[in-house]
Amino acid sequence: MQGILAFVVLGLAAGVLSGLIGIGGGIIIIPALVFFFGFEQHRASGTTLALMIPPIGILAALEYYKKGFVDVKAAALICAGFVIGGMIGGRFATSLPAVTLQRAFGVFLLAIAIKMIVTAK
Repeated sequence: MQGILAFVVLGLAAGVLSGLIGIGGGIIIIPALVFFFGFEQHRASGTTLALMIPPIGILAALEYYKKGFVDVKAAALICAGFVIGGMIGGRFATSLPAVTLQRAFGVFLLAIAIKMIVTAK
């Protein structure tokens, strides 16, 4: 039961942060699965991708849409690219060693963090 509750709490935290500041759940969920739940990097990435299958962000997106903060055309076009890009990225990622994938993810997060800190206005 503790494992079930921990996964639900992780999802709740990622959902709140996603709705609050627009971060992708993967920035929260993937590191949590690796470091707190002991998932291997590929399993963490695959699990996070699998949870995006249902429209989990629909209610948060609806709130933003009601306030006029959603560009539907841009979202649809990005979604189309994401579907194809996800397939390509998934094929490539599953061919890499776990340590390489984990390091690449860390470098990506670090680069984004540095960019956001340096360019904050």
